[in-house]
Amino acid sequence: MRTSSGSARLLPWTTTSGEPCYLLGDGVGKVSRMADRVEGAQLSMAGELLGHAADMLADRRSTSAQVHYLACRLAESLGDVRRVAESRGRRLVGTSDDLASGGG
Repeated sequence: MRTSSGSARLLPWTTTSGEPCYLLGDGVGKVSRMADRVEGAQLSMAGELLGHAADMLADRRSTSAQVHYLACRLAESLGDVRRVAESRGRRLVGTSDDLASGGG
């Protein structure tokens, strides 16, 4: 089965070796609901992290180690948010080729 857009859904997690995971289905099963919850949590955590980053960067007493740790967490979060955006964009447009070429 394919999703309503006719393509596989990019899931918000990877294999143990870092490869992307995809789901074929109608978008209403257990794995789809789990992926929706994980995406929601990732987006929520990104928002909280941005708030924390603003506070930390405004505090001139932050150490370089703290800022480095923050940068690492921001990079991880950005990767998660990018994956969510790619997944949702593919479901809207239908293919990743459309997104890469700016079409849609």
